[in-house]
Amino acid sequence: MSKEDSISIDRRGFLKTGIGFAATSALYPSSSSGVTVSLEGDREYWVQVLTRVSRPVLKALSEGNLKAEMPVEAPHGNVADRRQFTYLEAMGRLLSGIAPWLESGATDGDEGKQRAQFAEWSRMAIQSGTDPASPDFMNFNHGSQPVVDAAFLALAILRAPNELWHKLDAKTQRNVIAALQSSRVIQPGYTNWLLFSAMVEAALSFMGVWWDPMRVDYAVRTVGTWYKGDGIYGDGPAFHWDYYNSFVIQPMLLQILDTISKSSNSWDSFRSEAMLRAQRYAAIQERLISPEGTFPPIGRSLCYRFGAFHLLADIALRRQLLEGVSPAQVRSGITAVMRRMIDAPGTFDQQGWLTVGFYGHQPSIAESYISTGSCYLCSAAWLPLGLAAADSFWSSAPASWTSKKIWNGEAVNADHALASTHVEEF
Repeated sequence: MSKEDSISIDRRGFLKTGIGFAATSALYPSSSSGVTVSLEGDREYWVQVLTRVSRPVLKALSEGNLKAEMPVEAPHGNVADRRQFTYLEAMGRLLSGIAPWLESGATDGDEGKQRAQFAEWSRMAIQSGTDPASPDFMNFNHGSQPVVDAAFLALAILRAPNELWHKLDAKTQRNVIAALQSSRVIQPGYTNWLLFSAMVEAALSFMGVWWDPMRVDYAVRTVGTWYKGDGIYGDGPAFHWDYYNSFVIQPMLLQILDTISKSSNSWDSFRSEAMLRAQRYAAIQERLISPEGTFPPIGRSLCYRFGAFHLLADIALRRQLLEGVSPAQVRSGITAVMRRMIDAPGTFDQQGWLTVGFYGHQPSIAESYISTGSCYLCSAAWLPLGLAAADSFWSSAPASWTSKKIWNGEAVNADHALASTHVEEF
């Protein structure tokens, strides 16, 4: 792509995500059937949101200017500390959510042009973030946090192997491998963090270099012992009422098992059980979306906003939703949540960067590990953009999600817990 083409697309994108976005971000009007419909197609809206959120990060990274341009908001007054980690957070988390769209999104029309531009910027971002000579070279091995976002970068590459790996030049591939390998000095905590180390190893197995099966085996077997029933794992031995089953545990477990199955069949017996549990938890997540497009603000890391629906989005992308949870109602429910959160005053600063908060700018809700880069995990909700526009997820008419149906007085089948099944090794 020429520089002139890039500039042309950038200008067009600005119009679409600036003036155009404001014009199309009104709340859904109600139809006579009681199902809400958008002023434009849901897919177009999702792409607008993706573009608005992603553009500042990827454009700055593609120019080697992320550290110079991205603000670092750290509500606990620990800016110097979080500055060590926030840039890798922004890159790894954002790419992990947009990867399916980069890999399988539209190739023609306005969306296709935007996708091509963002794919190019994403490869340039990875180059900048992993090149020791780059001003945006990122920290992969100092402190504990980098193993988290090395894993999200690894997840992104596994979700877009063609766009984010095979199209990288050989030098950048070597730099990525070295960066991921360097994160091995970090000992993960006895929590969901075990999956971060395992994800790095899974990616290295995909990249064709030596990987450590022991780190994978320990994570998969240990997480299995934390299963509490009805589709939910503990985060460590104890149960936590938060969204970490969706933020990290179940999507990463599924991707790890998918990836290492190509290198070894040692863990294949875990896959069907992990999927059953993930399907049930995704169904629960769909029921958590209220008729108004809200969801309970429970637990840690609420500043990841609609990234709380990472697993629901992943199961939709995989076309593995349980019977009774239609793609259309998932799309409609997530769209309603996204609209409320994106439209909240203060969600973006004046330069277009995400602020810290759940509904708008709410720094008081943040934990000490939260900073600007952390917030880009919201991208995890966009995984279904990896499905073609003709897929039923996008092509079906808008539909009421479960909670909306029930509170409208519609007939809905009774909900049932996941039967207690068990794979011996799990």
